[in-house]
Amino acid sequence: MCEQNDAGVTGLPVSVVVDSGSAPGAPDSDLLEELSAANRILARYRVVDAFGHISVRHPHSSDHFLLARNMAPAQVKPADVVTFSLDGTPVDAAGRGVYLERFIHGEIYRLRPDVQSVVHSHAPAVVPFGIVEGAALRPVWHMSGFLGLKTPVFEIRHHGGEATDLLIRDRALGTALGECLADNNVVLMRGHGATVVGDSIRQSVYRAVFTQVNAELQLQAHQLGEINFLTAGECETASLSVGSQVDRAWNLWKEEVS
Repeated sequence: MCEQNDAGVTGLPVSVVVDSGSAPGAPDSDLLEELSAANRILARYRVVDAFGHISVRHPHSSDHFLLARNMAPAQVKPADVVTFSLDGTPVDAAGRGVYLERFIHGEIYRLRPDVQSVVHSHAPAVVPFGIVEGAALRPVWHMSGFLGLKTPVFEIRHHGGEATDLLIRDRALGTALGECLADNNVVLMRGHGATVVGDSIRQSVYRAVFTQVNAELQLQAHQLGEINFLTAGECETASLSVGSQVDRAWNLWKEEVS
């Protein structure tokens, strides 16, 4: 894989990557529109801003995924979507810049066959829980039972040393992040943000939005006193019950960004 940054210098953040391989067939236009809408929804709800991204596993090949080219999420349109192999190599970028942290997506799809969509964000309210010792992100209400009893935190220093830019810039770091995620739905990234997974675009967006909201509520509640978190049983039951209403949220959010 030949890579270089926008200035043509190797060894710095990569934007332009030479295509390799062939696309496994064009995805349905409805899926591309849904991925485009997901980007706009995440931006509207402050999960992403100029940075961050969402992907979906390719409907015709489990060894490929769909992710926008390197751009701000709120500006993504169906024509901006690129097909990638799980190793992060684009097959149809055609010279367009791609996200440096595409390895987050590819390695999670490789490690987690059940995952169909991945959101990576720098959601502000979530960041404190990855940098303060003992400040575990835990569910405080029924909308975020999917968090489980404790959200894991990825420490990049254990895998990349003391002088990284904290970005997941290669497959090795992507694999390490995926292993930290394990069978959870959310993993925090120290000094960086969070990565959220789901079995569909709609579910990953739902979880990303309510991860951010849960963090805001937890921070507020902490100022009042001791927090009464959800139990393991409540997490499981709420995830099944409230989680079944993903389409209700999606339909409203999509209308708001249409």
